[in-house]
Amino acid sequence: MTLRAKICGLSTPDAVAAAVGGGAAFVGFVFYVRSPRAVTPAQAATLAPLVPASVGKVGLFVDDTDDRFAEVLGAVKLDLLQLHGSETPARVAAIRARFGVPVMKVISVAGAGDVAAAGSYVEVADWLMFDARPPKEMTNALPGGNALAFD
Repeated sequence: MTLRAKICGLSTPDAVAAAVGGGAAFVGFVFYVRSPRAVTPAQAATLAPLVPASVGKVGLFVDDTDDRFAEVLGAVKLDLLQLHGSETPARVAAIRARFGVPVMKVISVAGAGDVAAAGSYVEVADWLMFDARPPKEMTNALPGGNALAFD
């Protein structure tokens, strides 16, 4: 099995250089405005040229509109769209078809049932990623990246 790492939430040239220098297979730019690691399309457009062609550029989105995808993709070429919200399988398929970019659907996991539900995305997403679902009582929780684990 080959292990490939994605380093996400990059917002500075130094962070991009460190991720690439450390062997990341993918670097991620967060377009979810509530995230403290969010970047604008213009910021991502200045960082993307620092990423060698051998490293994939991923855009992280949460329940965004087609207009928002078009805005970001008009500013920066991404190799993969990471959908980290409550997108349905139909929505994932529509985004993939409309924008012609491979899609990674993130599955929020709190229990075994969540993992089983991932099956509905197998035919519509190019990649699946599993991330811990934040507990309801967690204040200021983001959809993912909260440094939580799941069994």
